Amino acid sequence: MRYTGPIFKKSRRYGFSTLETGKELRRKNQAPGIHGTSRKKLSEYGVQLQEKQKVRFMYGLSEKQLRKTFETAGKMQGIHGYNLLVLLESRLDNLVYRMGFAKTRRAARQLVNHGHITVDGKRVDIPSARVKVGSTISVKEASLDHPVINECLNMDINIPAFVSVDKAKKTGTYLRYPEREELNSEINEALIVEFYNR
Repeated sequence: MRYTGPIFKKSRRYGFSTLETGKELRRKNQAPGIHGTSRKKLSEYGVQLQEKQKVRFMYGLSEKQLRKTFETAGKMQGIHGYNLLVLLESRLDNLVYRMGFAKTRRAARQLVNHGHITVDGKRVDIPSARVKVGSTISVKEASLDHPVINECLNMDINIPAFVSVDKAKKTGTYLRYPEREELNSEINEALIVEFYNR
């Protein structure tokens, strides 16, 4: 099942910002619980599991979705761990988030679910849909005045170089796959590969 509880709690548990802003940890940088118990030294398996969970919660996936994506990444040419991150970044909900149409991936997933987003002119309401490089992601014409989208576009959100956004037209393009250095440096994808290959 996909985790739908408090994001801040998971971020504190793993000492890792799942929102990639650090906001959750600035407020309270200790493990959840009555006493904010210190994080125990993990076994090799525990370290690998934690890394997998970090990515799972960051992208908002169920275990089944992450494993399926991992298996697909293994069939691609190149480095397995990097391919996994590229596939996760190519999800529609993630790109809606990266383009600044939503504050969080969870909010982006909701926009897609509710039919506010089109890909190359066609309405797509499946958050996990894989977007091809060169595709155009737009806010549906009937949703151009959506208050949440307008609020986000008026914020100073950092837009990565692998997407381009026209805020006035509320449309963006997936220009290319991200380079590894453009993605979260706190993720060690090799540990995720080790976890699933045990």
